[in-house]
Amino acid sequence: MPTFPRALSDCFKAVFNPSTPALQFALKNMLGGGLALYLAFFLDMQQPQWALITVFIVNQPLSGMVLSKSAYRLLGTVVGAVVSLGMIGLFGQTPWLFLPCMALWLGVCTAGASLYRNNASYGFVLAGYTTAIVALPSTAAPLNIFDQAQARFFEITLGIVCASLVSTLLWPRRIERQLALQARGVWQSGMTAAASELLGVDPRKGLLGALGRIVSVDSQRDHAGFEGPSGRLRAQALRVMNRDLLSLLRVSRGVARLRLILDQASGEYVDPLIEGVAQALADGDEAALDRQALALDERLLVTGLDPQVRACLMRMALVLRLATVAIQSLKAVEQGEPVSNVPGPLAWHRDIEQGVMSGLRSALAFLAVTGFWVFTAWPAGLGAVSSCGVVLSLFAGREAPAEAALNFLKGIALSVPVAALVAFGLLPGWEGFPMLCLGLGVPLFIASLCLSQPGIAAIASAFCIFFVTNVAPANVMSYDFDQFLNKALATLFGVGISVAVFRLVTLGPGLRHYRRLVEASLADLSRLTQRPLEQAEGWFGGRMADRLMRLAQLRTQQPDEPNPHWHNGLYGLDLGGELLHLRGCLTEASGPSARERDRYLHDVAHLLKQAPPTPDQVTRLDEPSVQLLKVLDADTRMTTRRQELARVAVLQLQFLWRRWCHSCPPSR
Repeated sequence: MPTFPRALSDCFKAVFNPSTPALQFALKNMLGGGLALYLAFFLDMQQPQWALITVFIVNQPLSGMVLSKSAYRLLGTVVGAVVSLGMIGLFGQTPWLFLPCMALWLGVCTAGASLYRNNASYGFVLAGYTTAIVALPSTAAPLNIFDQAQARFFEITLGIVCASLVSTLLWPRRIERQLALQARGVWQSGMTAAASELLGVDPRKGLLGALGRIVSVDSQRDHAGFEGPSGRLRAQALRVMNRDLLSLLRVSRGVARLRLILDQASGEYVDPLIEGVAQALADGDEAALDRQALALDERLLVTGLDPQVRACLMRMALVLRLATVAIQSLKAVEQGEPVSNVPGPLAWHRDIEQGVMSGLRSALAFLAVTGFWVFTAWPAGLGAVSSCGVVLSLFAGREAPAEAALNFLKGIALSVPVAALVAFGLLPGWEGFPMLCLGLGVPLFIASLCLSQPGIAAIASAFCIFFVTNVAPANVMSYDFDQFLNKALATLFGVGISVAVFRLVTLGPGLRHYRRLVEASLADLSRLTQRPLEQAEGWFGGRMADRLMRLAQLRTQQPDEPNPHWHNGLYGLDLGGELLHLRGCLTEASGPSARERDRYLHDVAHLLKQAPPTPDQVTRLDEPSVQLLKVLDADTRMTTRRQELARVAVLQLQFLWRRWCHSCPPSR
């Protein structure tokens, strides 16, 4: 949270030393907002302010982000309007049923917003937000609910159209081009992390950095699909590149594990080769990767190699092939070329329990505010309830809702005196639409410039929204200071209650949360044995990346404390990597090998569905492994290379399971 001197410094910098993109963004806000407000006046809409507010809500620096956010805002608005009609129709005459129903709906929307990401999460937010601004005011006049819902829908749609039009036509900045630039950084991070994994140097920092960048750029990919065929091609190529990088990291960690079990002489033999491959990965030079691949192929032709050394060399050769494939995927992203075998999007961890708790917190906070309104009979209390519902919808699903809501409250507090000056000091003496635009435009332009500063962007965004709300521009203006003051106080009270609730009822991750992460990893490992292989890399890799970053937070918060959950997460990642490797080696197995493979995967899935590993389960994977190895050794239809790779994967699975069991406390 920015301190006051820092916030003042950021504001001064934004206003008096703006960058060119910041100026362009502010001008687009002004033009889009002015167009929306003019058309809303011309069409004699009920509350033209919503068209103007929508422009500031959906506008983003990149055109694809505007279009994607607008689409989900429209979808959420439709859902919220329909739910509002249903709730008022059923419970409009019975507030004791309507208010609990409203609280339940806000809880559902909050839970959905916390379980989903990107614009899908925003859609849930808007479904709750719209219900709060449509259904709650209609409780005083239930018969007008259809007109209210219709008016909000058309006003918001008008704002979306104007914002999208201006963003697309005026100084357009396409996110697909940003993806091309970001993809190279992600690729370089993945290659460097793979080199670190091979060498065993600082695996946590390199691995987490690469996984974090992969997840981050994947979240931007959704927006590019709204920018036409070129954007969709880059988004598809980015999916392929992310999958290739996850495969590269997985196999690189496998090489490091194989190196650990070599004796001294074998280690001295492979170490120079590992260092050469790691250097080629770090340099990202395709020619160097090809030279290392040729050198490894020559070593693999040598007869009499120790089986473990040979397995390590074959895994290194696979690392080089995957690195070359990742380079081709990067080129496809940068050039916008079509790709084949496009995987699904990266999955992420969904903590259902955390989502339910967030939903319950929203529902209870809303009921508390409504209870205060009902028992005090405060005339402006409905505004407080509505504001509380809006803030709960916006922030309750976030990881740090109290800080976000407090910044929102600061923006509202700043907007009140400025809105009072404009609404009661300037506009009564000014006539005409140009003068109205001048009165609204100067504060909004300054706030739009401040949106370019991340430290004060949340405050500036709330200022824009509530400055327009408090001034309430309309064809026939109302200059009632008492009404203005009551409305402002109600808004501050409702948002303040939300901040207090977020402060008092914290749902920060605790040890139970981290245990659930490990349990979810075990459940995913059991499903990984049956999930379609072409989708498994992104599904498992994305979810594990998300969990490892969450587990790293505990390690950061308590650096001196033992952290078994972090190590359990790494064991889960490695075990899943070997399962994927084994399944990839045995995709073409047939006859007895296919039957024994299926039986082995079934046994592994059954084992992983049980409680977390314990020392008394250390031998549970031995017998299935021995049986599968016997069948593989007797199979004459498989190539020798696939047999050897599959055999190493089985032994590594057995080795990892034993180590994981030994590292866990005994069962009680």
